[in-house]
Amino acid sequence: MKILLTNDDGYDAKNIQNLYKKLSEDNEVWIIAPKHNCSGMSAAISYLKEIDIEKISERIYAVDGTPADCTYFGLLSIVDFEFDIVISGINHGANIGNDVLYSGTVGAAVGGRNLRYPPIAISVASYDAKDIDFLSNKSVEIINTIIKNHNEYDGMVVNINFPDINESEYKGIKGTAISKRGVPAKPIPVENNGKLRFRYNYSGEPLDEDFQTDAQAIKEGYVSVSVLDYSLNSKIFIDNLSKTFNE
Repeated sequence: MKILLTNDDGYDAKNIQNLYKKLSEDNEVWIIAPKHNCSGMSAAISYLKEIDIEKISERIYAVDGTPADCTYFGLLSIVDFEFDIVISGINHGANIGNDVLYSGTVGAAVGGRNLRYPPIAISVASYDAKDIDFLSNKSVEIINTIIKNHNEYDGMVVNINFPDINESEYKGIKGTAISKRGVPAKPIPVENNGKLRFRYNYSGEPLDEDFQTDAQAIKEGYVSVSVLDYSLNSKIFIDNLSKTFNE
């Protein structure tokens, strides 16, 4: 299988390099990832810029652009064949709740939703995972399961989040919904010679629900697997929308 592996932390980040080695044991894998950290870029593209792409080694490319740029150029120009799947991660830090809207990890995956197999975004709730070897091995297992059942995920993105665990702490996997978050913390003012300047603060805390969410699964020590529907063609929703405006 030919895999385009990307992320938003940069091509040389520890987690993507580890997953690259694990996936390469049984697949043909190319890293096509940002040259620099691009966290929080969502699916933004460098539409009005020319993008420099550097060949680091035979199957590793550094793109001086966004995570979504990496998928776009990787699928359409860098290589002369078609990839089977886009995998994004393993991200340093979780991508749960409303954060999936801003996640460069998820944004990079979205561009691969029309391939043979559904794109997969993978994250861990830590910026320095204590056992990245275990997380990569378990990621490969989950990826293979999704591939075997790929018809269930047409037009969708699968979003996987790990708690920061090792093999002995592994409890299992839970299918989850995306959690809602409370009000974000106020922006942080930054001194700037009298000029107005702020930086982002923390996202709002995940809210408790009466169903299993990604945030709850992570908190309880389980791996969370969610499905993000980017098919954009729900017949039921479209029919209901038409009825709403034509009653």
